[in-house]
Amino acid sequence: MTAGAQRDAADSFDPLRPRLVRVAYRMLGSVADAEDVVQDAFLRWMGTDRALVREPEAFLRRTVTRLCLDQLKSARRQRESYVGPWLPDPVVGEEEVEEDVTLPLMLALERLSPLERAAFLLHDVFGVGFEEVALTIHRDAAACRQLAARARRFRCRL
Repeated sequence: MTAGAQRDAADSFDPLRPRLVRVAYRMLGSVADAEDVVQDAFLRWMGTDRALVREPEAFLRRTVTRLCLDQLKSARRQRESYVGPWLPDPVVGEEEVEEDVTLPLMLALERLSPLERAAFLLHDVFGVGFEEVALTIHRDAAACRQLAARARRFRCRL
């Protein structure tokens, strides 16, 4: 890859990085894991034929979501057991008010399945349509609506 192509990839990715980190953080609950996932998405972005990508933000959001789901499902995460209380890493930085996720919501998200969490976050928090959510998590739109509804019901019980 030429230096110019690398620069173009970075120039198109950098404005989206903070939003992608927020998506990953809300799915994983760890700043370090979120940054690792976003960096992996950037490496994949550099290897992608960007001329074929119509919506870079949607493409990258889907990539980050899939990488988060893979990490949540991985055997390594399943084997790890922490006996203390789980609290998400605090995030210090500028965040849009409408995208502010409070600690109680983060604790509720921890109790959801990875697919419920992805459907809920993408649709209810980030305003992504169920058709795009379905493409992202490889389910049909009706199943995504059901996953998000289950997540909403669970959140209301807490």
